[in-house]
Amino acid sequence: METVFDASSEYQDSLPISSDAILQLLDDWNISYTRTDHEPLRTVEDSKKVQNQFLSSENGGGHIKNLYLRDNKKRNILLVTEQDRQIDLKNVHLKLAVGRLSFGSPERLMENLGVRPGAVTPLSMIVGIQMEVRIFIDSDLKNCKQIYVHPLVNDRTLGMTIEGLQKFFNKIKVQPTWVDL
Repeated sequence: METVFDASSEYQDSLPISSDAILQLLDDWNISYTRTDHEPLRTVEDSKKVQNQFLSSENGGGHIKNLYLRDNKKRNILLVTEQDRQIDLKNVHLKLAVGRLSFGSPERLMENLGVRPGAVTPLSMIVGIQMEVRIFIDSDLKNCKQIYVHPLVNDRTLGMTIEGLQKFFNKIKVQPTWVDL
């Protein structure tokens, strides 16, 4: 019988970079974060069930959704936005100045970002940079005191400052494009 992997830390060793390894890198690079372990969260609706553990959106908490997309020129894109923002896939490509967009498959997600569905995160750009994935981040998130991201698995959430996230991007040589959505 074939093993079915999910996006939890139980299977982190099957990823190109484990969650524990990314946490070690953040520690090595003196990027501060808080860590919360919880049940696996697969959707925004799932994550809303545990958000009482975190800073609320009204108080500066950056609760995000991460969309792994591919344009009609086969370029891979990670779009990070506030969790409740409505994204019109038919038109958002105009704001991003890319080709028409569709969702990438789970296989391409693993190949290009090194994570499974439910664990997509800005931190997955540690793999994405090697695969020429472009990251676009909603400019409204710059106003957050904390941004909440998965460390490559969906049963852990890290709280980081935008400055901490930018320091991570600098370390891995990623230049995110901040976009007004």
